[in-house]
Amino acid sequence: QVQLVESGGGLVQAGDSLRLSCAASGRTFSSGAMGWFRQAPGKEREFVATISWLTSRIYYSDSVKGRFTISRDNARNTVYLQMNSLKPEDTAIYYCATRDYSTAPITSFQTYHYWGQGTQVTVSS
Repeated sequence: QVQLVESGGGLVQAGDSLRLSCAASGRTFSSGAMGWFRQAPGKEREFVATISWLTSRIYYSDSVKGRFTISRDNARNTVYLQMNSLKPEDTAIYYCATRDYSTAPITSFQTYHYWGQGTQVTVSS
């Protein structure tokens, strides 16, 4: 059974940085993708960043491009999200997710099969 465990959330001030980690276990990932989504109160879950296991291609939402960096450690089956220049609008629960190989849109949360429990990120102004 696949398990995703996130860590690294917290309360910071605007302009600060945080790094989220997501450790996957239960199987070896060699295809598909693994990434991050977030959900703020009263809003829909939205795509943040993802990385293809097969091609290493990286995708970012426009709202975080240039501020967030996704990376992976294949040996540890872990994906990281380095978040710099945080803004109050980045406040949300951040979820790690992974999916098997698919031709469906890689930024669509409906196409991801496995999810972590989420970690809260709160950015104060």
